[in-house]
Formats: sequence, C-alpha cells, structure tokens
Amino acid sequence: MSKEINEKEIVNDKNSHKKSIIKEWIIDIAAIAIIALLVWRFVGYGVWITSGSMMPELQVKDRLIVTRVHNPQTLQHGDIVLFKQEEFGNEILIKRLIGLPGDKIQIKNGIVFRNGEQLKEDYVKNNEIVNGTYEVPEGKYFMLGDNRANSNDSRHWKNPYVDASNIEGKARIKYYPIQDFEILK
Repeated sequence: MSKEINEKEIVNDKNSHKKSIIKEWIIDIAAIAIIALLVWRFVGYGVWITSGSMMPELQVKDRLIVTRVHNPQTLQHGDIVLFKQEEFGNEILIKRLIGLPGDKIQIKNGIVFRNGEQLKEDYVKNNEIVNGTYEVPEGKYFMLGDNRANSNDSRHWKNPYVDASNIEGKARIKYYPIQDFEILK
C-alpha cells in the first residue's frame, strides 16, 4: 500500500513539475513578447526595401534597421527618412530629407539648391532634368529619392510636403546583404 502511495506521489510530483515548467515558459514568452512590442513601438524596427527610388544607396531587397522619430525637429538634411504621404494612404515611403521647415528649395535642370546654395549630392547617380521652386512651410519637410529619374517624390506630388506627424522613422543601419553592411548617416 505504501508503495502505491509513493507511486501516486511521484506521478503527482511529475505532473506538477510539468505544469510548473509550462507556466514558467508562458511567463517568459509573454515577457519577451511585451518587450519586443515595446521596442517595436517606441525604439525601432526592421524594414525591407521594395522600390528602386533610393538606388544606388539602397537596393531593392536591402534590409534596414530604422529608429522611430519622436521629435522630427531632430532630423537633419540628408537623413534617410520613412514616412507616410497622404497621396499614398498607409503606404510607408523612404526618401532623403532635402528641405527642413523654412528652407527654400530650387531645382534648376535637375540640380538642387537649398537656400541659394547648390547641394553636393554624390549619392544621386540617375538624375532627371526638372525645374521647380518650393518653400517648405513650418511643420513640413521636402523629400527626394536618390534615383531621381525613377522616384515619385516631393517634385511630383500634389502636395509636395510631408507633415511632421507623418514621419515614422530614420534609417540607421543597412544590415542585409551582409557584405553591404553599413551605418547610414
């Protein structure tokens, strides 16, 4: 009889040990999921490039780490920025920041001038001969793709400016393909 009791105790101990392990795993997985969600929501995330508008800097299928932009006033000329533009609904676009609030952008035969000074744009390899003048309003930003001949950007939109509230993130690291690993400006 005592042998039967010992066997039942052993079986009960094993069952409670299994339940304890499962409970610990559930708690650990939940904690990891919450931390991942908080990092994604407030710190940053990964993206996959789906268009050629930023070539040659960013190729189709490149993967990037992007940090969230909580204060667009910290952005600088030349930053590679992810944002929504009202003409494209919820689609996230990626372009180079050319004009900050208050800047005057002038494009003459495809050459970009900001506040009267010609930009040195070594990253532009496929320019497009266009002309235009833009005065960036407060709380707005002017964006251009690096592959100018194949970029639907501020030059072509009905509203050429991106509202600060639509800026999602700033590209920081290109991590794939691995041989092209790069920390972006």
